[in-house]
Amino acid sequence: MGLWCRAILVSVILSLTGLTLCYADEDVPVNEFKVGVLANHGVLQAKQRWQPMMDYLSEKVPNSRFEVVPVDFNGMRSQLLSHDLQFIVTNPGQYLHLSNNFPLSWLATMKSRKHQGSTFTIGATIIVRADSPIRSLQDLRGKNVVASDPQALGGYQAAMGLLHKMGYLPEQFFGDVRFLGFPLEPLIYQVRDGNVDAAIAPFCTLEEMIETGLINQADYRVIHPTNPPGYDCEVSTQLYPNWSFAAADTVSPRITMQITRALFDLPADHVAAITADTLGWTAPVSQLKVIELFKELQLQGAAPPLYQTVYKWMEKNKEWGGVLLLIFIVSTIYHLWLEYKFRQKSEFLVSTERQLKDKALQLERLQSAAILGEIGAGLAHELNQPIAAITQYSEGAMLQLERLGQDNPELYDILGKINAQSIRAGAVVHRIRGLLKRRQSKAEPLNVTLVVKEALALLRRELDRAGVQVTVLVEGHPFEVLGDSVGLSQMWVNLVKNSLDALEACEDHRTRQLRIEIHYQPTEIKVLVIDNGEGLQRQASELMASFASTKDAGLGLGLAICKDVVSRHHGSIEIENCKQSAQAQLPWQQGCVVTVVLPKG
Repeated sequence: MGLWCRAILVSVILSLTGLTLCYADEDVPVNEFKVGVLANHGVLQAKQRWQPMMDYLSEKVPNSRFEVVPVDFNGMRSQLLSHDLQFIVTNPGQYLHLSNNFPLSWLATMKSRKHQGSTFTIGATIIVRADSPIRSLQDLRGKNVVASDPQALGGYQAAMGLLHKMGYLPEQFFGDVRFLGFPLEPLIYQVRDGNVDAAIAPFCTLEEMIETGLINQADYRVIHPTNPPGYDCEVSTQLYPNWSFAAADTVSPRITMQITRALFDLPADHVAAITADTLGWTAPVSQLKVIELFKELQLQGAAPPLYQTVYKWMEKNKEWGGVLLLIFIVSTIYHLWLEYKFRQKSEFLVSTERQLKDKALQLERLQSAAILGEIGAGLAHELNQPIAAITQYSEGAMLQLERLGQDNPELYDILGKINAQSIRAGAVVHRIRGLLKRRQSKAEPLNVTLVVKEALALLRRELDRAGVQVTVLVEGHPFEVLGDSVGLSQMWVNLVKNSLDALEACEDHRTRQLRIEIHYQPTEIKVLVIDNGEGLQRQASELMASFASTKDAGLGLGLAICKDVVSRHHGSIEIENCKQSAQAQLPWQQGCVVTVVLPKG
């Protein structure tokens, strides 16, 4: 009975233990690890080469599964940044680049399956066609070459180090360098097809392509070749440490220790070692040669550009980066708004200052006008009596001639002209007094053509003395307008007198001409006073202002009075140089044209 009890107890304990182990196995999670490897011969080849190694690690590291991820240089960097990779298998040059920004640690260095298991198998081979005239490094100056990537240690960087040691400036040595990326075979094909002069390929690339039957050995040559003892391939540069296995800081030390032990224990005849083309792994090899190369090329010590530093910081600190970016945008908008308000205030102050200056000038003109008004009123009052006396004496003389019956037509005609001019002078004086007192001038039907001809008659002697040829042209059907005869006559006299002064100021021997065109249109009369004198010396708006004159003895009232007369007749006046005038068919391009428009009503 005791034996049966013991047997039953043991079976129960074993059953419970099995259940416990089963549940324990189910509760332990499987760690997924991704290993980035440089796909220097393409993605498919990289998976075929390295996946057996990942399967081997999955067997040796409990509760872990490893997956190979073929990448290029930039892809390895970006996936490390996004924490998509936990391990990398790459050359030491790429490791040094990445270690500046990512916390990485070497676990093991790969031993080459060739070259007697050497750990120094990374270098560059410069390849040309067999029939190429290029025989030395010197012959490569200014030539076009291709390489895989500027970050490839076993390629472009090793070749740059060789040129630097030979005393050349690497950046200025080649004519053109194109980077084709991975896979590496197109580098050799570019040389074969004659598209480039040379190719910078990783160590043993040429021999591997010859061995697989992709190319013929007789078609190519190696520039600056060396064949180190114990090595199977020709190389142009010195050799650097082989690829290594590195871990990111996100992997626990326990896992890294297990992986390192598994790599060291890998047998040379294991399928993972054979497909990976390695005899196994050893302790990390010193990177001193690579560091010295980078120092020579100033690759390691050169600080990255500012924009790259900012971009990296923004990637790692997206929240704070967004806040700073928002602050920058708001600050910029606020600065632009302040600048806009400042400019607006500045423009307002400048405009206000300009208005104050205009007001001060207007005040000065008003004071001058007030003084002139007082003087004009006194002169009008004093001149009215002698003009009235001249009118009475001339009329009395004419009556006396008629009463005595003396027949002297010439004397009578002279007395009549004296009487007419005295009456006109009296009308001018009365108009000046009315103007000063702001009285409304009397409107009457007028013949504009007749008023213009009377103004010319008054200045006929001065025009003849100056040798001015006067032409009057009338177009359209004449009609009368309501207006102030004295004001219009005074305006025409002023305009003709200005043209006469401009013509007399001409020092050349041009024919002095004055042309007056009177155009009767359905709703208005347009009168053009055109001369071929010197033209305007100042802006028309300045000359229209009171007390503005270009004449030494002028008061600056002529055009101001003309403008006042035209405005009282609800018309317009415009003065401009002939060459700038919009009037069509002017007789000449010299001189000045004054356009007066009077409405019909």
